[in-house]
Amino acid sequence: MAVTIKDIAKQAGVSYSTVSRALNDVGAGKSESRQKILNIARQLGYVPNQAAINLKRSKSHTIGLFFSRISKMTSPFVLHDVLTGVYDIVGSRYNVAVKGIDMHEAGTLNPTLFDGIIVLSQSSGDSTFIEEVMEKQIPMVAICRIVYYDVPNVVTDEITAMEKAMDYLLDRGHRKIAVIEGLPEVDSTRLRHRGWRNSVIRHGLDPDVIPVEGDEYRYANGYKAAKKLLELEERPTAILCFNDELAFAARAAIYEAGLKVPEDISLIGFDNWDMSGYGTMRLTTVERNMGDLAREGTRVLLKRLEDGIIDNSRIFLDNKLIVRESVKDLREKEN
Repeated sequence: MAVTIKDIAKQAGVSYSTVSRALNDVGAGKSESRQKILNIARQLGYVPNQAAINLKRSKSHTIGLFFSRISKMTSPFVLHDVLTGVYDIVGSRYNVAVKGIDMHEAGTLNPTLFDGIIVLSQSSGDSTFIEEVMEKQIPMVAICRIVYYDVPNVVTDEITAMEKAMDYLLDRGHRKIAVIEGLPEVDSTRLRHRGWRNSVIRHGLDPDVIPVEGDEYRYANGYKAAKKLLELEERPTAILCFNDELAFAARAAIYEAGLKVPEDISLIGFDNWDMSGYGTMRLTTVERNMGDLAREGTRVLLKRLEDGIIDNSRIFLDNKLIVRESVKDLREKEN
């Protein structure tokens, strides 16, 4: 079996991208670290794929935009915001090829097809694909989720963001709160779950008594989850939703039950869709602007592609709580 940069990185105790830069003499100079990597490569019998290297010198003028999953997980609103954000930066200089990691066959990534790749990572299951991109030496940036590789990474603090949302409900007197989450294997779900629990514990309450429903981040699942929560013997006064699509689905179930938002049940979402501030329900929500994440990630990638600037730092963008009219202040009853 052919020796890969993954083998070299493991023996040298460094990252894949460090090995790649050393082998390609990019930014490593004549350092001791680079010499160590080259020695290990020779000892292992590493042979670079010269044909791929030669082909890669011809630009494809295409950027790959890879989502963890497209068919079952990625909201169409997220897809639209991210794709629009990427094109806001690349303009007509590059084509953008949208693909799903879930539909990718390992080992088939062709480095001649992409000048660079943006990975919108939602799960640790993306690791194999990220490693393949690094192995094929394709410039890459990862957005949305923290990834523990030596690559540029643009993310938001979802734990703190969901703490803010739950704080807002609790500080306004809500105690009968329910939560509609996403799939548990998605990193965003785990982080947001930790966030609202942190808030509840900080307020001196037991998070384990809060009813939770969870499934894919899609409208139909939000509707079903809300229907279940409305059938509880002790109906919630507020529902915290892990994205705006789930929140709007919950509103449909609430209205169908003859109830109103926020008079009977308050709602908070997450993402701040363009439509969240309009219509009959002006939704209070956490703003995690996927378009901003995509724009910043694309800027970082183009600095590498066009200016030769390699910066593998992690960039955090702010999440803001956008307060509108979907949460009732129960403290008014006490006054």
